[in-house]
Amino acid sequence: MTMKHFSLSLKNLIRKPGRTGTLALLTAFLALAVFGGSVVVLSLRSGLNSLEARLGADIILVPSEAQSKVSFQNMFLQGTTGAFYMDASALDKALEVEGVEKAAPQTFLASLKADCCSIKIQVIGIDPELDFTVQPWIARSLTRELGDMDVAVGCKVEADVGEIIRIYEQRCKVVARLEATGTGLDTAVYCNMDTMNALLAAAEEKGVSHKIESGDSVISAVYVKVKDGCDIDAVNNRLNGHIRKVTAVRTRSMITGVSDSLAGVSRTVTILIVSVWALAFFILLLAFVLIIRERAREFAVLRLVGASRGMLGRMVLLESALCGLLGGLMGVGLAALLLFPFAQLIESALKLPYLMPDAGRVLLLAAGTVLLAVTVAALSSVIAAYRLSRIDPGTALREGN
Repeated sequence: MTMKHFSLSLKNLIRKPGRTGTLALLTAFLALAVFGGSVVVLSLRSGLNSLEARLGADIILVPSEAQSKVSFQNMFLQGTTGAFYMDASALDKALEVEGVEKAAPQTFLASLKADCCSIKIQVIGIDPELDFTVQPWIARSLTRELGDMDVAVGCKVEADVGEIIRIYEQRCKVVARLEATGTGLDTAVYCNMDTMNALLAAAEEKGVSHKIESGDSVISAVYVKVKDGCDIDAVNNRLNGHIRKVTAVRTRSMITGVSDSLAGVSRTVTILIVSVWALAFFILLLAFVLIIRERAREFAVLRLVGASRGMLGRMVLLESALCGLLGGLMGVGLAALLLFPFAQLIESALKLPYLMPDAGRVLLLAAGTVLLAVTVAALSSVIAAYRLSRIDPGTALREGN
């Protein structure tokens, strides 16, 4: 295709802005659905993978009341604040159970209103020496263990490294901001157990009680890693039978529920993309056939002045490809404007882990979407180009008069 042919095709598109705009909008609709839907599905899958990596345990022990007092799963998926407690001896009892390789405690505290935040935040205390779930995540941003009154904050907490935040009037220093996970963990604040004990005491003074009947030494959950080769369900049952007033929950069951929801969303998005693809192809095909009929006399004149059938066919294909390119860029741009600034709203609406893919994958997906739009537009013009090749110049001119 020479520059002369390209220039002629471009002039034809500019000469009829209404027709060009209509074809571009049709392909833009296709690109919007393909790019937007693919980004949503990729974000959900990234969020699920992040959730699996962050939980990092086979089983989680929580007080039996936690199932009714607060949705334990929602704390991780949606950042719902909550606090529930059991005797700290549950950790030692868990380690006594056959098949348990290691166990680590966590203590939860739902703050009131911290200076750093406009909403309630979830404070999570960990034991750096025992923890095997949160500590590796914190280590990516902090090369040392959390010190007393040090806190690491999730990426959605409005506090920068070096700032002092107040939680129940206790001054805590932000020493790390953590990478995004696409889950409720992004709104949490993490500290060591000594800091958590100080915050619990301060909360008690504010009337927020964490006392339980058996004593003052409390934790909220125990994360359990099962030994290789042991049956996780069997260990789960032993834990439920060995520790009173505690419920053992397999993390896989939590993730399976999320996976099922994600699969449902993915199927819906896939059906939408396929439907839009088929609809756009049919409408574009019809549009090009009508355009060829409208331009029959124009093409007949070009034939009479020496243009071959192949030349006219290539011109139609080039015009359709240019429309597809314009529409693809418009669709991808509009999808980006709708998705990226409102990622948090989408996460809240879906109530599932939602983590945007990295820039490299987004650019690759955008390029693939634009290529698809160009291909669909070009394919839809093939039949129209074939009809063009069957037009007799003399007949077309007589019909045009």
